[in-house]
Amino acid sequence: MTPQEFDAFYAASFSRLTGQLYAITGNWSEAQDVVQEAFIRAWDRRRTLDPDDAPEAWIRTTARRLAHSRWRRLARGLHLAGRHHRQEPPTVEPPTEEHLVLVTALRDLPEAQRSALVLHHMCDLSVEQVAVETGASVSAVKSRLARGRTALATRLADQAPTSEEGKLRV
Repeated sequence: MTPQEFDAFYAASFSRLTGQLYAITGNWSEAQDVVQEAFIRAWDRRRTLDPDDAPEAWIRTTARRLAHSRWRRLARGLHLAGRHHRQEPPTVEPPTEEHLVLVTALRDLPEAQRSALVLHHMCDLSVEQVAVETGASVSAVKSRLARGRTALATRLADQAPTSEEGKLRV
């Protein structure tokens, strides 16, 4: 990939990837940081990146792994510091109430289910592609999607804004 092709790739996909990682991490600035770091790593490999070989998937996978590594380091640091509970990092208010409800509900799901749901529904990846990106079997991804959808539907029903009459606002 030439520097010009890489610049065009970056411009076309940075916002989309940041939005996807925000849905996974629940933290806008964290999502921006890990996507930016993934692009920096991709820049070093740009000569071997093939535009026809899903470079966006490589960036997304790298960014997800960076986010998980940060979470593990944070948890280890808190443990070593003698703290026994995690403090929630401050989050950036999403543009709409519906978006906030969705991100909050996603945050409550186990990471494997959350990643499967985001990759399949927000990134439009097939079940097989999700399996490749997450390193899980196709049947495991299907199970995570089914369980995640059920759990997400329950959480969204519990968190849905209601009017005074108790009906969902339309």
